[in-house]
Amino acid sequence: MLFRSLNRNFGTVMSEKSLKERTARGLIWGGMSNGIMQLLGALFGLALMRLLTPADWGKVYMLNIFAALASTLQESGFIAALCNKKEPTDREYNAVFWFNLIVSGSLYIILWFLAPLIAGFYNDPDLIPLARFLFLGFLLSGLGTVQRAYLFGHLMVRETSICGITAMLVSGAVGVTMAWNGFAHWGIVAQSVTFVFVVQLMNWYYSSWRPSLRIDLRPAWQMFNFSSKLLITNIFNILNNHAFSVLLGKYFGNRQAGIYGTARKWDDMAAGTINGMVAAVAQPTLAQVADDTGRYVQIFRKMLRFVAFVSFPALLGLGMIAEEFILLAGGEKWIESGRILTLLCIHGAFFPITTLYSNLTISRGHSGVNMACTIGQCLAVWAGLILLYINGYGMLQMVVFFIALNVLWLGIWQWWAKRLIGMKWRWAAMDTMPFLGFSIAVLAFTWWITLPIENLWALMLSRIAMAALLYAGIMWISGAKIMREAIGYILHKKS
Repeated sequence: MLFRSLNRNFGTVMSEKSLKERTARGLIWGGMSNGIMQLLGALFGLALMRLLTPADWGKVYMLNIFAALASTLQESGFIAALCNKKEPTDREYNAVFWFNLIVSGSLYIILWFLAPLIAGFYNDPDLIPLARFLFLGFLLSGLGTVQRAYLFGHLMVRETSICGITAMLVSGAVGVTMAWNGFAHWGIVAQSVTFVFVVQLMNWYYSSWRPSLRIDLRPAWQMFNFSSKLLITNIFNILNNHAFSVLLGKYFGNRQAGIYGTARKWDDMAAGTINGMVAAVAQPTLAQVADDTGRYVQIFRKMLRFVAFVSFPALLGLGMIAEEFILLAGGEKWIESGRILTLLCIHGAFFPITTLYSNLTISRGHSGVNMACTIGQCLAVWAGLILLYINGYGMLQMVVFFIALNVLWLGIWQWWAKRLIGMKWRWAAMDTMPFLGFSIAVLAFTWWITLPIENLWALMLSRIAMAALLYAGIMWISGAKIMREAIGYILHKKS
């Protein structure tokens, strides 16, 4: 089965069979739920693209960095900190709950009064009420941080999946209905806030833990030495991922921000399907075998092969059909997004691998390494983008630089993996490069052979079908073990 080697020498915290089954089940449920959520998100996104303009999307995209930063400050890295504890106590859960609630409430009040300054920065007064409503999302999120940590730490991926799918259905319906009735960008914001609200309700329903009124924040402060590094890391991750929202919104206007933001949204959705599949189980599973380096390396390498096997063909394949997809989805007004998406899919193909390496450093207890790598990457991105703007370069050149830097930065993560667990460069290449090479070859051949097709629907569908069949066939003929294991587990549900 997929990851069948997980069942040996896992220690006494969780039984061998239990961890093996829960990890595999988590990967399957994580993959299925993320696939369903991304499909639902795609359907609602397509409807909103038809109803709204790039400028509408740009207004919301410019605010996302502030909402994301506030949400990260509210969570403060405690989900990972609680998960890294093999048996967190009720007192620790309770301390984190009240800490998050106090921080989220304080941040919302601060950002409420800062909304006019944010609108002034972008020279758009419409952003004042829009920001104040959007920021309700992280305020609501503060109510469910511990519940999310409980589900995450107990590998309750099925329950987490149901929460996300339900929230996606409800929030998508709200957003599309509002956009249909002429509320424009308010529909996007309402969708975002509704999603958070429904997720929190569902998390409370599935989590058996409940807070008490006995408030003692000392356990939270004791964990803060670990979680603070994750907090700083997450802040710089957001600054890295949202650099374009600030620069484009400030200097190029909300239309250009919307063009890039929409392309990035589709790239993130596709990469998120794979990323979420592994993120749901990577850190909890790796943390369980942290004391056995040999087993740790085996499990990490198998995860790495699985990510490369899925991510490269899926994301690079999306890049191949990006322009046709965007034209069919939103029409000519979005054509620039299609071209940007073609490039961003290169970033998306490598992003789940970066996340896996990040989980490696955290599960080994080296959150400081994770923080240093992320800060360095973020500073390099911002410095490069600002220099490109000062020297008169446009969005396209900035996107190319952003992608190149993020891909090359994987070398830094691998260097640390070698130091922390002895992960050799040769092993990393053996686990990833064959899948990358086969993917490029298949997609290049598919693109060339389908060039004569003029109808957009026929062109896109034929490219998807041909590339999928060719890649699966090559993997099967070449005897790719990871493919046979995945198929065997899905079909037989047992090793």
